Parts: sequence; structure tokens; C-alpha cells
Amino acid sequence: MTAASHGPKAHVIGPRGPKVHVIGNVNVDLIMGPMGDWPEPGTENIMAESALRVGGSAGNAALAFQALGVPYRLACNVGDDVFGQWLRKAFGAAGRGWPVSPVPTTVSVGINHANGERTFLTSQGHLEVTSLGDVVGRLPRRAGRGDVALLLGGFLSPRLLESYEALIDLLVARGFEIALDTGWPSAGWSETTIRRMAVWLTACDHLLLNEIESCAFSRQPDVETAARWLLRKAKPGAAIVIKQGPRGATAWRGLERFHAAAPAVTVIDTVGAGDAFNAGYLASWLTGRDLAAAVAEGVAVASAAVSTSPRVYGVARKVEPQRHRGTEAQRR
Repeated sequence: MTAASHGPKAHVIGPRGPKVHVIGNVNVDLIMGPMGDWPEPGTENIMAESALRVGGSAGNAALAFQALGVPYRLACNVGDDVFGQWLRKAFGAAGRGWPVSPVPTTVSVGINHANGERTFLTSQGHLEVTSLGDVVGRLPRRAGRGDVALLLGGFLSPRLLESYEALIDLLVARGFEIALDTGWPSAGWSETTIRRMAVWLTACDHLLLNEIESCAFSRQPDVETAARWLLRKAKPGAAIVIKQGPRGATAWRGLERFHAAAPAVTVIDTVGAGDAFNAGYLASWLTGRDLAAAVAEGVAVASAAVSTSPRVYGVARKVEPQRHRGTEAQRR
């Protein structure tokens, strides 16, 4: 089936409705450019544009949830410096109580090249020391009805990555629905990484990858065969969602398949597009809409994000939800 995407919708989640617990990397992004040829060592080059902003997959997703009016909580740490203070202030109440690690805050410098590509230079910083304790201390002892834990950027935090199985087991035990977007493994797709991810997949309710990641993870040549491989590995009833950039996104669940085409937009900035998709998708899911609507909303929110500056994600409206995910009949 194909779902049309006509722009972001209002999201009807009240203060007592389900919440997203975003777990992952929040850091500082410094974007500069455009740059032609890579400069010679020892020279100084003036960039016409620069922007200092909240970054990291978890940071990008949280900003989108905030803009969409979706209740969320961030489980992360920051460094003990001015950038750490700045990140906490950027999120207001959501930044209170974040663990502060005695190291510099991670900074990612993105260089925009004249051909549209980007190069990123990222410091280790606080992400290097993010621990299971930092995350668990920000989570409730029991998930609320319909609460989702969104796991992002795990490969960028090696200490947390060591405990990822324990984290997922804890989330399952506490009653969370789990959504996973791993991103690209910094050490590549080794057999060990694939085996570990296959274990994580058995506990996840939503797998949110892009097409390159899905094919690399599954070792399959295309999205359709990758999706079938992932469905065989996933828990029964899980949604496999593959983000396809300007072609939109496709989701599979059991025998169902849904595709949402992306609208034609003038792209300004693609950084965090996948994170915006995740936010739109879960925003729709939490209101009780079906899988096709959630995929279409993810595409709409991501398309709005990449084509606006300052970024616009969609319409925020807070009222009580009409139904909860637990009462929705699943179509087969």
C-alpha cells in the first residue's frame, strides 16, 4: 500500500498520554562552509556561513519532539564545560538533572563542500564516557502506558555500547516499547556487530534504519530483500522501517507493506533528517494512528525539516488522545 504525505499533522498527546524516552547522543554541532578544495595544512580559510547548534541523533530527535508538542524525556550526559551548560539550557526543563561527566563536551565540526557533500570531524568528549548508569538514572522504574524508549547513536558511546544488551533487557523488563536507530557503526559492519544487532532486533518493536544501513546489516543487495531478512530476525509484530531519503520511506510488518513518497521540496539542510523522521513517525504512532499513517508522518516531518531554515517540523497541539496504542486492533 502507498500512503500519501501531505504535510505534518497536529499531534494529540495530552500530559497523561504516552511519552518518548530518548536515549543517546546529544552534542554540539558547528556547521561551516561552503568549502571548495580541502585546504593545505597550516593555512587559514574564511567560510561564508557558520551555525552553532544542538546536534547528535538524540538531540535532533528531542528538538523535533519538542517542536511537535510530544512529551519526551532525554537520557544522556554532557561534559563539564561551557558547551555542556549551553546544551542543558537549550532544552530548558528537559535538560535539568543531566549527569555531568568530568570531560569536555563532544563537538562535531561539519564542513559543507561546494558539491553538496559534508565532512565531519568529531571529538571524543563526553560521549566516550556515557555509561549505563547515566542512562538508567534518567528512566522511570516502570514505563507508563504506551511509553516508547527510542535508542539512538549507540555506536558513538563505547562504554554504553558495552552494556547495550543489559540496557535493552532493562527496558523490556520495565515495560517499554522499544524503537531502535543504531546509525552507522564507527568500526564498520563486522560479524560481531551484526550478531549483536540481530540480538537487539529480537527485543525491538520498531527498527528505524536508512537503506544503506539496512542492506549493510542484512548483507542483502536491496531494500526489499533486506526487509525480508530483517523481518525473519525481528520479534513477531515488529515494524521494520527503512528511510529512503528523497524517495520517502517504506515499512513492513508481518505480511503488510506500506510506502510513503516524499513531497518535492527544495532541500536546505539534510543534517538530522533521519532523526526528524523518527520523531514524526513516533509522534503519529503515540496518538494511536496506524503504521501507514506513522510512516507518512515521518516523511512529512523530515521533508519539512530539510526544506526550512529556521527549521519547521510541523503542528504542535496538546489535547487528550482519543485512543491508546494498547487498544488498537492490528491489521494482518
